Amino acid sequence: MPMVGLKTLTIWKIALRQNKWLGEILERFEAIALPDAWLVAGGIAQTIWNLGHGQPAEFGLKDVDLIYFDELDLSFEAEASHERRLHDLFQHLPIKLDVKNEARVHLWYEDRFGYAIKPYSSSTDAIATFPTTATAVGVRRICGKLECCAVLRTLRT
Repeated sequence: MPMVGLKTLTIWKIALRQNKWLGEILERFEAIALPDAWLVAGGIAQTIWNLGHGQPAEFGLKDVDLIYFDELDLSFEAEASHERRLHDLFQHLPIKLDVKNEARVHLWYEDRFGYAIKPYSSSTDAIATFPTTATAVGVRRICGKLECCAVLRTLRT
């Protein structure tokens, strides 16, 4: 999985710090305490888009996606329990936190989207399948350092 370069990482750090909500989630990322956890997709893309167009970083942000990968517990109940725990942890933030275990996506994907997928091998494997390049991104804070994952695709027609 490609990780972004230092220049891009610096730009993202600056942008994400300007979003008070994402900034707080990233500052407290170790409290999330889920395996292979990443803050992903639209919340990141929306923040970058907003700042690039002169809007407040949080403008239009209604929810934040957090993924993790736990192949040892594929139950819906565990996923829902983690979502409730994290909702309580960040209850003072005015956004919804959507928590998904990417290790279990293959169990429900066909019912929701009409075709089956193979199980993912990690969270970054899942990020690589996000439907748009702009949202195929993830960030996390590990040992005080920001780590970013961005899928770069070349499309040929």
